[in-house]
Amino acid sequence: MLNTEIAKGPFEPTFDSLRTFECPEWFRDAKLGIWSHWGAQSVPMYGDWYARNLYVEGSEQYRYHIRHYGHPSQFGYKDIVQLWKAEKFDPEELMDLYAAAGAKYFVAQAMHHDNFFNYDSKIHRWNSVNMGPKKDIVALWKQAAVKRGLPFGLTEHLGATFSWFHWNKGQDKEGPYKGIPYDGNDPEYEDLYLPNREHHDPDKKMYDLDPWYTPNQWWHKRWFDIVKEVIDLYQPDLLYSDGVVPFVNTWDKSDFNPDHPDYQTGLHAVAHLYNTSASLNGGVNRAVYNQKDRKKEIYSIGVMDIERSQEPDIKPEPWQTDTCLGDWFYNVKSVYKKPGHVIEMFVDIIAKNGNLLLNIPQKPDGTIDDECRYILKEMARWIEACGEGVYGTRPFRVSGEGGTRVVIDHFKEDKAEWTASDFRFTQKGSTVYAFQMAVPQDRLAVIRTFGSEEKVKNVRLLGAGEVPFQQSFGALVVSLPETLPTEYVNCLAIEI
Repeated sequence: MLNTEIAKGPFEPTFDSLRTFECPEWFRDAKLGIWSHWGAQSVPMYGDWYARNLYVEGSEQYRYHIRHYGHPSQFGYKDIVQLWKAEKFDPEELMDLYAAAGAKYFVAQAMHHDNFFNYDSKIHRWNSVNMGPKKDIVALWKQAAVKRGLPFGLTEHLGATFSWFHWNKGQDKEGPYKGIPYDGNDPEYEDLYLPNREHHDPDKKMYDLDPWYTPNQWWHKRWFDIVKEVIDLYQPDLLYSDGVVPFVNTWDKSDFNPDHPDYQTGLHAVAHLYNTSASLNGGVNRAVYNQKDRKKEIYSIGVMDIERSQEPDIKPEPWQTDTCLGDWFYNVKSVYKKPGHVIEMFVDIIAKNGNLLLNIPQKPDGTIDDECRYILKEMARWIEACGEGVYGTRPFRVSGEGGTRVVIDHFKEDKAEWTASDFRFTQKGSTVYAFQMAVPQDRLAVIRTFGSEEKVKNVRLLGAGEVPFQQSFGALVVSLPETLPTEYVNCLAIEI
């Protein structure tokens, strides 16, 4: 058993205790969060996993690195972090954009797998206050979020670092630098690059190393100390682990033993999060823990998160999709989702009892590009018209009608080919909100979901006002105006 002291409160670090978690209403009402998945890996503007792949001989990011910066035996990730300056970072201006676009919570990245921290850590010198920007990025984000009344969350991606980062211990197998060790072998920088001695085999693929599980007890304790530090410093309303409850990988295992000691690290951290929140909120926890295991025995201790995918239909428990407009870290080669695609995904998700956490990629200087600004402004226009059908709603008895479905396939987010017969529903009190997923050419909305006992009293087109309707022969037929409030998904408020 690790020495993992936690805050006292209503939760114990056990599955039985943590399964008494109840999702706070703020999260269920909020529906949309904006995420800053941003850090030193944005410096090359060449996409996700740069800190790892610059050490993978032959990879695209390796080739870019040696031609732009030099060979990783001479210029490695320790040098990249010094180039991150965030010199134009304006969290106040960005938060105004995000709030206008409809965000009801904001989430910042505490650290990625790269082991470089975006806050003023007292137990790890490789952080954004000591080096690079010389700023507490997390504190600045929290200040801006709290000022606007937004719940503030943090993501930690540290659980996988122990195995993910082992590539920096390698060396080229051919070419002019054959046999010369990468800078991850230099003991002077071991606190950034980690020992990883038990996994010193660059020939193995990442997932062969089971990245969210390691028997190394030193790393268990290290992870806990860091996550506890983050909780104590920033008291987040949401904490997201990039993976399963750290050090318990059940994705490919049918066994589940809640008494296994390897569960203890993660469970202590979650209990500390909830008890810390309860101490600040009259004994009631208002915090949410996100993780990605889809076994109910695991995710019932918090809110399940699904990366770049979602659920096929209504899930009884609240859940969350996290995705990005393009790549996770800024990538000059990214093709962004269009505004309509983002809005359609969002509507489909909330109809199934989910939330959307959307990353807006930032350049290394802290700014966002014009394409991202355009998408945010289009979202703001849509929210102004249709927000009533979004916030504070709950799922209707069915998520929708029509034959089109999103593809449920890990990391696949192709735009669905919606038709005017496709609707997605939410509900608030006696009002059902029907989102028509495509504009009907004949300006008629025909809905067949309501039964004979569900008499429609009134129909409004959000952003326009009352519209004429008829309900007969098992169908509700609504006449829409020639000019619609939005070119994207329109929403009918149907009073039953």
